[in-house]
Amino acid sequence: MSGTEGARVRQVEFAGAIGASGQNPPGQFPQVAVAGRSNCGKSSLINKLVGRKKLARVSQVPGKTREINFYLINDRFFLTDLPGYGFARAPEAARKHWHVLIENFLTDNTDLAGIIVLIDARRGLLTQDEQLLGWLADLQIPTLFALTKIDKLNRSGKKKAEAALRKDLDLHEDQVIATSAHSGDGVDALRESMFALVDSFSTETV
Repeated sequence: MSGTEGARVRQVEFAGAIGASGQNPPGQFPQVAVAGRSNCGKSSLINKLVGRKKLARVSQVPGKTREINFYLINDRFFLTDLPGYGFARAPEAARKHWHVLIENFLTDNTDLAGIIVLIDARRGLLTQDEQLLGWLADLQIPTLFALTKIDKLNRSGKKKAEAALRKDLDLHEDQVIATSAHSGDGVDALRESMFALVDSFSTETV
């Protein structure tokens, strides 16, 4: 079976959500989390990854996602949508809630196969991204990096954005995937990498 065939999303359904620390996921499956700043294009990219137009709700209002949403893929693993972070105009109580919710989700999560961190290609790595990456490094969570909204940049801008992220995080060329939910660029590659995380995790836990 080729990588592309093995990375097909044949079935997807919303399985549930948790909105407070201490709540349990809606089942025990490996999880691939998706995280990113508010308004980085996370919901649109998730919909493109799974081939559904309206699975994750796309909002023009930053910070709209306030829960951790679980989408069951192929009855095999959860694609887990974390609340967007870094929305400056959100109330302080809401920002603290999101911070605690995400931190508790990442800590001691034995079902977490890895995480996809989304970086807006137009803005690059920001302080809130660096804070998240510090947690992931401390917890040794396998991490994929995807630049979003790459269609908003010209060819030169795209190369500069990729090079800047690789330099900032000391990454190899194949560790950064440039994506666009609008044009579909990079989506197949990101989907294959997502399935590879699950395959690797499943092998390790057998």
